[in-house]
Amino acid sequence: MRTATRLARGFTLIELVITIAVGSVVVAFMAMFIVTPMTIYTSQTRRAMLVDAADSALRFIGRDVRAALPNSVRVNASGNALELLATADGARYQDSGPLSNPALALDLTTADAAFATTVPFTQLPMPLPWTSNAYYLSINSVGVPGADAYEMANVITPRGTTITVSAGATANQNLVTLSSPFHFVFGSPGQRVFLVSGPVSYLCDTAAATLTRYSGYSIASAQPATAAALNAAGASAALVASNVAACQFVLIAGTAHRNGLATLTLQVAQSGESVQLLHQVEVVNAP
Repeated sequence: MRTATRLARGFTLIELVITIAVGSVVVAFMAMFIVTPMTIYTSQTRRAMLVDAADSALRFIGRDVRAALPNSVRVNASGNALELLATADGARYQDSGPLSNPALALDLTTADAAFATTVPFTQLPMPLPWTSNAYYLSINSVGVPGADAYEMANVITPRGTTITVSAGATANQNLVTLSSPFHFVFGSPGQRVFLVSGPVSYLCDTAAATLTRYSGYSIASAQPATAAALNAAGASAALVASNVAACQFVLIAGTAHRNGLATLTLQVAQSGESVQLLHQVEVVNAP
């Protein structure tokens, strides 16, 4: 009877406390080995997402800068706003060279309503003709007084000009007509004519932690460098990046014969993680 009673005894209180204490230590060590890698993984994932977001935003700006009208990229004094004139297409116009047809050549001495190209527009929807009064044609904008597209004179057609591009007699020829006629005062050294869709601005607002792209507003000589000014001009806004902690746009303008360099810096931060990326873009200036 004594043996059976002894075998039926349970744990003592001391044994139970020791078991719980040892089990707690084991669980704590297991949690440490599990939670720490998970925390590191979460941090690395968040950091990778921030890098991807910043890189995508900078490359998005870079594509616009590379496709900008020559000598149209400009940055405000604070370095938080960048503006450019976006091009939708380009061609080479027929000049008054010895082998040209005078009737098809662009007349640079007076207002001309029609001319032909020797290299066609390639991005216009086919089949031609294509017509619009929401675009501009620009020739030889070099960014100096009298030959600056932002001045809306001499080197770019006025707002509302109806531009029509139709097929020419040869595969490489387009016929361009303007209503109303316009006097391009300066010829391009490479006979280049650009179809401009309008101005585009990138605005960094660290107070709102956003980088925003604005488009669809009118070309103006003074750069609109605030959200209020862009909204007042009728611009449409599209968010490019959020969680923006800092950004800086720097432009080395170059000359009409030497390309410039845009340096774009963007810092994004979230939940204690922060990354800063720098992207440099060549600015084409040859008109």
